[in-house]
Amino acid sequence: NSSSILSEKLAAPNVNSIRGFGVVDSIKTALESSCPGVVSCADILALAAESSVSQSGGPSWSVLLGRRDSLTANQAGANTLIPSPFEGLSNITAKFSAVGLNTNDLVALSGAHTFGRAQCRTFSNRLYNFSNTGNPDPTLNTTYLTTLQQICPQNGSGTALANLDPTTSDTFDNNYFTNLQNNQGLLQSDQELFSTSGAATITLVNNFSSNQTAFFQSFVQSIINMGNIS
Repeated sequence: NSSSILSEKLAAPNVNSIRGFGVVDSIKTALESSCPGVVSCADILALAAESSVSQSGGPSWSVLLGRRDSLTANQAGANTLIPSPFEGLSNITAKFSAVGLNTNDLVALSGAHTFGRAQCRTFSNRLYNFSNTGNPDPTLNTTYLTTLQQICPQNGSGTALANLDPTTSDTFDNNYFTNLQNNQGLLQSDQELFSTSGAATITLVNNFSSNQTAFFQSFVQSIINMGNIS
């Protein structure tokens, strides 16, 4: 924050969630000492995304450069427009569509949850009181449910971490989609891609689960599309 800007870093979907800002700041400081005013933080983030994917076994791609950092911020917009892990598929699809991303982009980019972690507070409602029913989410694999309840006991710490991909948690691969087929999506927003009856996303999940090359190709195009949102 500053006297005139409310930072999007402190928006509800980002605060105490997104990590690595210190790394970006260090890179920016080093670049500014060598070539001041040339490389934006936005480009650093885009390059870091490619490196993290490719170094974890995923595809590589040429990152388009030349983004400019904004002189303003929209914390209110970040609070309402970033998809939530608690949202249904129709809402998330609408949010993607509003910025020019289609259903294929939604499913392919969700595949980034093949690595990373999530705090218990983002999915514990699925374990104990889904949609205020007093019961777990019926789409959760029962064995997986037991595992998650051990990580996130009722009334426990909301900040404990679970792997987004319980099978190959540090590798960028297509197992995320196989997990969805096995009802092992960690977040509600993950599992709804496969468990929403009649959804167009189901065919894409099945395709990416059986064909990692197809997933990688779609992911590359979709992350480029996302990087071009203005």
